[in-house]
Amino acid sequence: MRLPGNVRGRLYRESMSRASPLPAWLTRVGVFDLETTGVDVARDRIVTAYVGVLDAKGSEIAARSWLADPGVPIPEGAAAIHGVTTEHARREGRPARDVVAEITSSLRALFARGVPVVAYNASYDFSLLAHEALRHGVAPLADPTPVIDPLVIDKAFDRYRRGKRTLEVVAAHYAVPLDSAHEASADAIAAGRVAQALGRQFEMPDTPHELHTRQIGWARSQAASLTDYFIGIGRLDPEDAIDGTWPVRS
Repeated sequence: MRLPGNVRGRLYRESMSRASPLPAWLTRVGVFDLETTGVDVARDRIVTAYVGVLDAKGSEIAARSWLADPGVPIPEGAAAIHGVTTEHARREGRPARDVVAEITSSLRALFARGVPVVAYNASYDFSLLAHEALRHGVAPLADPTPVIDPLVIDKAFDRYRRGKRTLEVVAAHYAVPLDSAHEASADAIAAGRVAQALGRQFEMPDTPHELHTRQIGWARSQAASLTDYFIGIGRLDPEDAIDGTWPVRS
């Protein structure tokens, strides 16, 4: 029997109170997620967004959510994933420029206070946000740091585990509840809790800045490995390569 989401959340928080201690810098983390019109970071637009803060137990202690009118039609495929149609975004969403400016400002404030920000597959969210900022005349984040990317870290510490590495799969692997997948707040909170689970299970660097630096190298190596694999199966041409720049793609 599948337990209700609030029960799973309570059980998760109770289990965290008995879990191994976290590195001090993981006891308060920012979390960030976007839901968008598509997967092209240079061309697609923000539809919904969430920026929050979690405590050592993974509980939400601050949060802000946004719904934007992206100014372009939302493809049916994207709407089927996150649930926001073009009509809904036009009716209820705020101007895209205002949303982009506020998301950027919220993240900048966290970084200024030295709070690490967790984003799953961070190079997607931070790259798309940077392009949106430039599109709307908003000053983009300059070198966002420290960022924590559970996808990059999980691949680095458990490289040979078989299976997909979507947030849903990885969250389940680390016993992190994820309800309403592809809803920005749910995904962001789950990613933050996965980051904390990784911090309890593996030996982490002494500071989030050191982890950030290591992730730059890990992401580059992972992209090179994936490039070789895709070329080998004919999914990429030999002269092509996956961009491994992290946390903002070049």
